[in-house]
Amino acid sequence: MFKSMKFSSICSVTLFTYFILMFPLLIYLTLSNKIILLEWEILSNSSYSITFPLILDPISVSFSCVVCLISACVMFFTSSYMSADPFLTRFVWLVMLFVLSMNILVFVPSIISLLLGWDGLGIVSFALVIYYQNMKSLAAGMVTALANRIGDVLLLISIAICANEANWNMMLIWENSMFPWLCLCIMVGAMTKSAQIPFSAWLPAAMAAPTPVSALVHSSTLVTAGIFILIRFYYLLAAWPLFNFLALFIGTITLLMAGIGANHEHDLKKIIALSTLSQLGVMMLSLGLGAWNLTLFHLYTHALFKALLFLCAGAIIHNNSNVQDIRSFGALAPQMPLTITCLNIANLALCGAPFLSGFYSKDLILETCLYNPTNSIALILIFLATGMTAAYSIRLSLVTLWQESSNLPLTQNSDEDWVVTTPIIILTLAAISGGLILQTMFFYFNESIYLPLTHKLLTISVTLAGAWIALNIWKLKLTKSPDGSLMNSFFSTMWFLSMITTQPNMIKPFMWAKTMTKSIDQGWLEVLGGKGTLNLATKASTMTQILQSKYINTMVSVMLFTAAGAIFLMYYSDSLSPSA
Repeated sequence: MFKSMKFSSICSVTLFTYFILMFPLLIYLTLSNKIILLEWEILSNSSYSITFPLILDPISVSFSCVVCLISACVMFFTSSYMSADPFLTRFVWLVMLFVLSMNILVFVPSIISLLLGWDGLGIVSFALVIYYQNMKSLAAGMVTALANRIGDVLLLISIAICANEANWNMMLIWENSMFPWLCLCIMVGAMTKSAQIPFSAWLPAAMAAPTPVSALVHSSTLVTAGIFILIRFYYLLAAWPLFNFLALFIGTITLLMAGIGANHEHDLKKIIALSTLSQLGVMMLSLGLGAWNLTLFHLYTHALFKALLFLCAGAIIHNNSNVQDIRSFGALAPQMPLTITCLNIANLALCGAPFLSGFYSKDLILETCLYNPTNSIALILIFLATGMTAAYSIRLSLVTLWQESSNLPLTQNSDEDWVVTTPIIILTLAAISGGLILQTMFFYFNESIYLPLTHKLLTISVTLAGAWIALNIWKLKLTKSPDGSLMNSFFSTMWFLSMITTQPNMIKPFMWAKTMTKSIDQGWLEVLGGKGTLNLATKASTMTQILQSKYINTMVSVMLFTAAGAIFLMYYSDSLSPSA
């Protein structure tokens, strides 16, 4: 049977088997509340040892299960989506390396060993973003790689700070004089990976990758790695007084910026990418509120419905001749009823509609914002961004459902490919019931949140208001004639962030590098180094050749000079000797 299957399908079966085998271990660790720590001693000295630790606890095992379940669905989807790709096997190997790097990151509690998974995610993500070989993909890949490289450097600095204690296990690090700098390095490094402001420019740019990669990157792997590291280090970071304030401030600004940008965007994949950025802001602000367990809960529920959203978008793009502009769609519900239904379920879960997976986590986070003593301006911005989330989600549903058909001629939309629809159905079931299952079985919330009825209904009211605004804008057909004003450009380009953090920052360093290359590498180093040595050797060999070309004359001249010298010395020595 395996001989007749594609390599991507085999990988999908392998990942799904891993999920089934790890699930009993997850239930055992959760019910018994145990942590298993394994440590492999690589090298031992008299006073020092190098070890590779692995940690098996409910957080790591549950995250690995979610990653592998989503990866299995994505790999099965790839069998159809990229069936015409001549390099499908190479692509599948890259994606499997991506999943492996994420699992290493999840199971390793040491900062040094953690670099294996951390750097693996950065390198493989670069290879996947530039998979379609063109200038746009290369530019996006470079922005992604350079932004992630900042996080790598900061993680290396944190390792150097921990070297004072000769201990890199995140569970055993204690406070010292360099403690604030250690916390700052870990926090900013995680912000680069999770694309928090001002490192957000690479996230929409990474949409140059194939859609299965986008589904993985934006649901459970690359962008969630930064948030996962902050959850892992939470008790260490929470001891730093500035952490909660910075996390709340950065998360709120990121959430607001992404919400505004998504409402001005027309590229289907970029809208979903900005919605990911918005939810990453929600996770960051919930960390700022001290609710790390809610952050992890929302991380899981978001991964399930976001992967579903990307697979539905991939099916739509694939059926519409790879067109991604939402203004080119319309009237898709009669043609693709299953995909559009699943897309709308994912959108409703993203908005936090009652009794879908997003509702259980997002509603709790927003109620925690109201219950805890929070800055009133931050609270207003959070609920404003929540309304914008509903606005762009409903706008996306309206465009695909009720807009008049704007498809290209001879476009055939259908749900007949079972290889595409099977993973979509699995993830839809997870998006509907995942939140309830996770809350019932794994997340126990001992805190009771008592709020007035008006506060309880505030989240739903804001969501409905956002949906109403989106409906009115859609009716006015404002999306058909986009305004070319400066304000519109400001909002649609993420507050000019993509332009500020890429080209202007690169011009001066590139000019300095060019000057240094001209003056040092191609200047003094050439004179004093290789080129100067070559010139000296050439001149010496030329003189030697001139001497050797007139051999007889040279020998006679040497003999005459030798004889003359000898006679001179003899005469000089006689003249100096005393007379008898």
